[in-house]
Amino acid sequence: MNKQELIKHVAEHAEVTAKQAEAVINSLTTTILDTVRAGGELQITDLGKFGSVEHAAKTGRNPKTGETIQIAAKRAAKFSPAKRLKEAAAG
Repeated sequence: MNKQELIKHVAEHAEVTAKQAEAVINSLTTTILDTVRAGGELQITDLGKFGSVEHAAKTGRNPKTGETIQIAAKRAAKFSPAKRLKEAAAG
């Protein structure tokens, strides 16, 4: 399902216009992105948790040359699915 299909689905099930459904989906997306950027966590019951995780700087190795390189610290997005979502995917 792509974003346009999601908008149509939400509009039908919530009995709102496609424009209203799109505004809600865009607002949710922006909220999730802002929360993750700020290092926070957003939990949606039955769906999961959106957040970020810090990866420390480390020493790595170039597999081609064997040369040692420094890998910078970084923050990455993280999603932990809720139990109900895992069960839905399992069938």
